[in-house]
Amino acid sequence: MSQEILVNLTPRETRAAVLDNGSLQEIHIERSRRRGLVGNIYLGEVARVLPGMQAAFIEVGLDRTAFLHASDLTVGQTDVAGTVPETPPIQQLVREQQSLLVQVLKDPIGSKGARLTTRLSIPSRYMVLLVNAPGIGLSARIEAPEERSRLHGMVETLMGPDCPHGCILRTAAEGVDAGALARDWEFLQKLWAAIRRRGEEAQPATRLHDDLPLMLRILRDLASDDVERIRVDSREGHERMRTFCEAFLPELLPRLEHYPGERPIFDLYGTEDEIQRALQRRVALKSGGYLIIDQTEAMTTIDVNTGGYVGHRTLEETLFKTNLEAAQSIVRQLRLRNLGGMIIVDFIDMEDPDHHRQVLRALEKGLARDHARTQISGISALGLVEITRKRTRESLQHVLCRECPTCGGRGYLKSAETVVHEIAREIIRASRQFEVTQLLVLAAQEVVDRAIDEESDSFAELETFVGRPIQFQAEPLYNIEQFDVVLM
Repeated sequence: MSQEILVNLTPRETRAAVLDNGSLQEIHIERSRRRGLVGNIYLGEVARVLPGMQAAFIEVGLDRTAFLHASDLTVGQTDVAGTVPETPPIQQLVREQQSLLVQVLKDPIGSKGARLTTRLSIPSRYMVLLVNAPGIGLSARIEAPEERSRLHGMVETLMGPDCPHGCILRTAAEGVDAGALARDWEFLQKLWAAIRRRGEEAQPATRLHDDLPLMLRILRDLASDDVERIRVDSREGHERMRTFCEAFLPELLPRLEHYPGERPIFDLYGTEDEIQRALQRRVALKSGGYLIIDQTEAMTTIDVNTGGYVGHRTLEETLFKTNLEAAQSIVRQLRLRNLGGMIIVDFIDMEDPDHHRQVLRALEKGLARDHARTQISGISALGLVEITRKRTRESLQHVLCRECPTCGGRGYLKSAETVVHEIAREIIRASRQFEVTQLLVLAAQEVVDRAIDEESDSFAELETFVGRPIQFQAEPLYNIEQFDVVLM
């Protein structure tokens, strides 16, 4: 599989696109006024303890107080997985105005504040330092038993018997030598010592550590062995990335390129068009079928439809092929749109159990390449599949879009007919409450046209009923649901 990473840099925004064989798989966006917070470490202060929710609100200097659940608090000794056998009540763990070292697990999303943990982890290229969580873990993607044993032994020697911290070896550590791991470990130890010193001197609600900016984070987190080249369209950005590689990731230097072309780098592979399509509800499949993707507060739903695909053999074969193609497309859309939380997929009903298994297998195989942790349930009797995908940052739609001011995020508006009936009811209500000589209705042009054309007889009868003349005036700035009944 041939992968490339394209990096587009402007003074206010950084965008990174991950491509597989020229096809956009992931898009990461960071804006200077709205940088992601995941990985940042703060000296927080407990603002409020909520025993009923087993949680606390923590002031860390953000617009909204952040949320810390009791299960995310370090209590005594934790293991490398960060788990604790039993969590005491929150009121026994923290008190109001107490200072805590906390790290952001999830960015603020919608009306929710950031999600915090006191189990601090600091990533580098090959490993993740787990503060005060002894033990050694290895990425599940390092599969060879000999390699897992070799890496475990090297890190065990590095850490020594009395080290209070633990670590997780990342996928990138596969095949590296002891010297590279030692440099990584030393860097992490120095970084943690500096964070701890700043914490001892700082006031509450102070940021102690920022994660790397996006242009450097992609080098650390996304530039795997599958990536053939990383192209950057800014000379200054290229130099900064090159300096970072020389210090920490020398093996990436041959793959790092400056793109000097006049044509925008995201236009090279149609990446801009792909981003625009990723904001649409409907996703076309090559066969003629399509997906409908809807994001709500509670979950994301994906509906699979055959559309114009009629197949060539039997109905069952047509449904199977559509579902199989949809499974592959869904995997890509989850990564591309960065959809997280609960995801419900409504596949088309199939009769053959073997077809069920093959569709699930295709889904599982595709999600195995996903950086985010996912879990899949089997296909239910109704043809539904539940997927949970770890959500740490906002979806592409939430980053690039805002709620529609006209419909209020509902995705639909009342019809002109409905609004005309509402106007009629308001006229009756107003005429009974107030002494007026005339009524003037201000509404959108479409509503006015409906009232004086198709509903003209109804309003003539209404004039007779209320005993007052009714006039209509179109307001170009009103949306279809807005109207005013002015008493004269």
